[in-house]
Amino acid sequence: MSAIDYIAFWRLRPRFIATIAGCAAVVGIGAAGAAADLGIMSPSNQKVAALLKARLPRTDVSKVDCGVVDGLCEVTAGSNLFYVDRSGRYLMIGRVYDMETRQDLTATRLLEINPDTLIGGAAKANNAASSDEAPLTRGAGSQPAAPAAPQHLSLTSLPATGAIVWGKPSGKTVTVFSDFRCGYCRALSNTLRTMNVRVIERPISVLGSRDLANQVYCAKNREEALHQAYAGEPLRNAGNCDTSGLDANEKFARAHGLSGTPVIVRADGAMIEGYRPKEALAAFIAGGRS
Repeated sequence: MSAIDYIAFWRLRPRFIATIAGCAAVVGIGAAGAAADLGIMSPSNQKVAALLKARLPRTDVSKVDCGVVDGLCEVTAGSNLFYVDRSGRYLMIGRVYDMETRQDLTATRLLEINPDTLIGGAAKANNAASSDEAPLTRGAGSQPAAPAAPQHLSLTSLPATGAIVWGKPSGKTVTVFSDFRCGYCRALSNTLRTMNVRVIERPISVLGSRDLANQVYCAKNREEALHQAYAGEPLRNAGNCDTSGLDANEKFARAHGLSGTPVIVRADGAMIEGYRPKEALAAFIAGGRS
């Protein structure tokens, strides 16, 4: 989407009507539109693409798919991914979650577009929403700015409880604040499993997954349960236990403004937000830039 089109609808923030999963907004849009190859689309997709062409004329829409989410159409525009309703009037920026299958549909789609892309966390999208730049979810083809030096976060006030420790005991330690229904967290977990790292995972349940976090934390084998949860599999060894440590995680997250997941903290307190591919993650954990 072009910068001109961003400004055109983003300045209509008084018409903001909903927020989804803490980082998505539905915005009423007026005049604007997109170029699309209508010949390869179904009739319903063609109709929405034609509406976008009239309303977002400077946006090069490469694909419209109204079959992904009931009532919404997924729109791919170069390196961007966003959603509109079937009337083409309302545009939604952010991530869509299937709460039944526990899948982050947007994260999955972006990782399909380009598995190596640097994907920022929801917290960055929330921060962008307070400026005049629309936080469209970015995917393949993006040219991210040079990575800034990591921020720092002291973990000394956290109790030992509330942590799920897994990975390689002899590897470098990294702490991850996560949500078991976050697609970025699942991708990060899969990457960390291939690395020589010891992971201290602290669920903070920003997507309403506290019940699932309780089950994982109380499982007889927490590491096994953690990977089952990310895979969407039934937990085979769930139990009951004191989950006050998870309360401490969430209290800490609120106190430090951790509103998106994942958040990655290495042993010296350096912190980055969002998914990173293996090479960038390894450099960060080793003490390099993010």
